[in-house]
Amino acid sequence: MMTAVPLSQSAEDLSASKSIHEPALIRRAAVLGAGTMGSRIAAHLANAGVPVLLLDLIPAGETVNRNRLAAGALEGLLKSKPAAFYDASAARLITVGNFEDDLPKLANCDWVIEVVMEDLAVKQTLLSRLIPHLAPTAILTTNTSGLPVASIAEGLPEEFRAKGLHKRWFGTHFFNPPRYMRLVELIPTPDTDLAVAASLAAFLDRRLGKQVVYSRDTPNFIANRIGVFTMFASVELMQQQSLSIEEVDALTGSILGWPRTGTFRLADMVGVDILAHVAENFRRLTGQGGAELPSFLKTMLERRWLGDKTGQGFYKKERDAEGKEQRFALDLSTMEYRPLARAKLASLEMAKNAEALTDRIKVLLDADLKRDKAAAFQWPLLAKLWNYSAATVGEAAASIAAVDQAMRAGFNWEMGPFELWDSAGFRSTAQKMQAMGVELHPNALALLTSGKESWYRDGNRKGSRECFNPVTGQYEALAIPDGVARIANFRSANGVLKKNAGASLIDIGDGIACLELHSVKSAIGDDIVSMVTQVFQPQSEFVRNFRGFVLSSDAENFSVGANLIQLLLAMQDGEWEEVDFAIRAFQRMTAAIKFCPRPVVVAPYALCLGGGVEISLHGARRQAHAELYMGLVETGVGLVPGGGGTKELALKATDNALRAAAPSPKDPPAKFAQSAELQSALKQSLETIAMARVSTSAEEARGLGFLSPVDAITLNRDRLLLDARATAAEIADNGYAAPIERTAIPVAGSAVLSTLELGVYLMRQGNFISEHDQKVANKVAGILCGGPLTPGTLVSEQYFLDLEREAFLSLCGERKTQERIAFTLKVGKPLRN
Repeated sequence: MMTAVPLSQSAEDLSASKSIHEPALIRRAAVLGAGTMGSRIAAHLANAGVPVLLLDLIPAGETVNRNRLAAGALEGLLKSKPAAFYDASAARLITVGNFEDDLPKLANCDWVIEVVMEDLAVKQTLLSRLIPHLAPTAILTTNTSGLPVASIAEGLPEEFRAKGLHKRWFGTHFFNPPRYMRLVELIPTPDTDLAVAASLAAFLDRRLGKQVVYSRDTPNFIANRIGVFTMFASVELMQQQSLSIEEVDALTGSILGWPRTGTFRLADMVGVDILAHVAENFRRLTGQGGAELPSFLKTMLERRWLGDKTGQGFYKKERDAEGKEQRFALDLSTMEYRPLARAKLASLEMAKNAEALTDRIKVLLDADLKRDKAAAFQWPLLAKLWNYSAATVGEAAASIAAVDQAMRAGFNWEMGPFELWDSAGFRSTAQKMQAMGVELHPNALALLTSGKESWYRDGNRKGSRECFNPVTGQYEALAIPDGVARIANFRSANGVLKKNAGASLIDIGDGIACLELHSVKSAIGDDIVSMVTQVFQPQSEFVRNFRGFVLSSDAENFSVGANLIQLLLAMQDGEWEEVDFAIRAFQRMTAAIKFCPRPVVVAPYALCLGGGVEISLHGARRQAHAELYMGLVETGVGLVPGGGGTKELALKATDNALRAAAPSPKDPPAKFAQSAELQSALKQSLETIAMARVSTSAEEARGLGFLSPVDAITLNRDRLLLDARATAAEIADNGYAAPIERTAIPVAGSAVLSTLELGVYLMRQGNFISEHDQKVANKVAGILCGGPLTPGTLVSEQYFLDLEREAFLSLCGERKTQERIAFTLKVGKPLRN
């Protein structure tokens, strides 16, 4: 019989409490170990503007380039994909060195992170050497995926305690890659000063954008423990039920709200050897996880089939004689590769039709266990996962909420295991588990016998949430740290002021309202256009009642752009007046944002493409999330940005060139219009639009001209909304005056237009672009330059909008544009015809 472990009210609870600690003052950090994880932790610190000392061993026999390992790691960071840096310029903040020459430099570091190999003796030896060089005020942590943090510190010299460093020592387990994976498990020891731990947690949260979850000092901590257990439970069921790895990946991917990689594709990405090491470490330290590694895994290790880093693992790619790429999957029964086969499971196909995870789960679990392969696999898998997760509460984690947070942030699960259990219906599934012969863990049994229906429930206060504590048998409030909120919190607490199918208006406090985008698949259609235009017009009651606005979303992406399905249908039916009306409506919407009497702060994040960028460009300010993939991608489907995006980049280019050229007020506009500064600025804008460039970060979006120098960047996605609200309030407090439509903009005109068109022509002659690409790029150049006018001719913003609309309409009539749109809608990729 499994027994429940009482929950303590110690360090772990700091992660759920309101942040009363100021972030630790980290002026300079050091990372010891320049391997894959260490170098990427250093890169992310540099992303946050923190100077970093990156140290590693001196290669054996090396006498000249003693920093070769660390320097090589830095070079690798600059080439890595996905990118380790927000912008390559951040690399200047990393100084490389070695363990022999540079340990004295640690005296100037506020935080030292040990990230050497997962070997207890290696870690202890290095720590013993660096203790004399640390300031008593330094924070010292270890990045380990499973070694007990307290045992690492055993045997360190007396100076470790004499300096008080034992109170500033704990674990900080980053997940790979550190830039993209949000979780950091913070593991205190009995000696750790919890105030120091909390101050670093605040730094990790606010400066590095991390979800900090406190874990007990137990093997593999929380996320890896559950993740590895789930992976091996999947393998065990696969072998029992004779499933293929493609079927298991389909059953353990996006259908459950887990990464679409599934079990085996994820193993290839992480590394089969890493997976085996973590599993073996867990088994050695806990006695759990089975007697030994599966035989196929041992064979893969022997053959060095370690996944992506060796070119083959559970999957591999090869090119045939014609150079066409083919994909293969490993047959675990024969240990030979065979052509990839698509998984075909009846209930799985039915569940894919449901957009919401809650609906998908019900479809899967309602299927007949005896007849449906998917249900036969997922019922025992989820039963094992839920029961095992319940067992970690009180042993590895302080609460069910901590487990859910760890799995969402560490493994990119849409729901944590307890949230997923609630979604499936806790009581009915728990009873079915018992009927299947599963012995419920006492923590789960405590909830079942209490008569309560779920792990989570709404609190007494509007917008609040509570979770069940299996020790007390009561629901306890989930505290939200100051500065953290999603739109859903305010929607639940304050209701909705106005809504339609694509957008809602919600009071988010401090005199600020949020216009939330929530259309299907984050596409901009008529509903969003209508809502935005109505809310932000000067006569709107909401403009009278609020002092500012935020425009954002809770969805996975900010916006993937305009609704292409609606557009294609109108094009195919020859409804040109309808298309013209839609373009004009879109332009009125972006104008409503720009000229709204109250400041509109746009808070973009994740994918922000096409029309989403045009919305952002017209805001009074932008508060962007660091992970922002932003681009005007209309040329990829044979169109031009028609909602004011091209116009805004033309205005930015003009204004930037004016500042750079600094013309005299007496100079005629024609002189400036032909300046090298304006030509260079417009050329850059043309390349950005015509090549459909998409930023890999908010910093890069700034370089592309989508963000201005005054726009701010938030690293923690959960803080984006309230940061944007604070920005809107600050602008309003400073006496916001909406811009007035410009009517005297000097255009570059015919001379620069000819130069840009020549460049496009040469690209076509070099076969870098297609004939249709050339036509589209020339349309963009024409808008940016104001058409073939006399250089310096003064025009209005509306003139640019008219050029956009005319170009957009003319391209809609092109057969190749319609082919591009249809192809993109079908396969999700651009067609270069």
